[in-house]
Amino acid sequence: MQASEVPRAVAAARSTASSLGLTVDDALVLHDSNKLTLRLLPCDVLARVAPAAHQVAQFEVELARRLAESGCPVAALEPRVEPRVHERDGFVVTLWTYHEPVTSREVSPADYAHALERLHAGMRKLDVPTPHFTDRVEQARQLVADRDRTPALADADRELLGDTLRSLGRVIGERGGAEQLLHGEPHPGNVLTTENGLLFIDLETCCRGPVEFDLAHTPEEVGEHYPDVDQDVLRECRILVPAMVTAWRWDRDDQLPDGRRLGTEWLGRIRAALDR
Repeated sequence: MQASEVPRAVAAARSTASSLGLTVDDALVLHDSNKLTLRLLPCDVLARVAPAAHQVAQFEVELARRLAESGCPVAALEPRVEPRVHERDGFVVTLWTYHEPVTSREVSPADYAHALERLHAGMRKLDVPTPHFTDRVEQARQLVADRDRTPALADADRELLGDTLRSLGRVIGERGGAEQLLHGEPHPGNVLTTENGLLFIDLETCCRGPVEFDLAHTPEEVGEHYPDVDQDVLRECRILVPAMVTAWRWDRDDQLPDGRRLGTEWLGRIRAALDR
């Protein structure tokens, strides 16, 4: 989020929670990306705030509610208020249960795989309209092709990313294997280690596709513990997903700290993976 927007976003979260009867004396910034994540105290509520023009909060709230009701390992909405999206001062605010992280507990690949398998099982029961994973691949490819939006990307790197996104997106999409609703980005940054086990957060990137696409966001050892994985598809997805993420790091508007350095590093990894 733009630095100039942060004070207004914090104020929107505080006033929203207060208007709902929650006591808010302080707001701690936990994460700042395309949205702001806050811990509101002393009511101990997690608030997520995003500009109203760039959000799919209603979709995420409804999906989280349905998945939590079916026992899936997802972070729950705040039970003391109505589960809905609140709009204030040009922002949308959603309120969630705050889960204290258990930093002393190491997440084993087997536990990670089991939690993701449970999430996928619950998602298979839902019929909700979502993009196909190839739609997200195409968005990344168009970004790479747009020199105005990615002006710092060298021609050789632009060709590498564009060709990789085009060819692997098509190959994986045409395999005809089983597809289902996916998290979209179940990487470690979107997994909480809590007293109640692993919980997935940030459901706004949900899409349809093979489970291997989700597994490609996780550490490699996790795929070894997930049942019935198509290893060929997983290998291809483990190149495709970094290519997508690398494309976003070259967006002139990307605000990830150290994002350009990471983009350069990941280009090298993609080249090495394709060579292998």
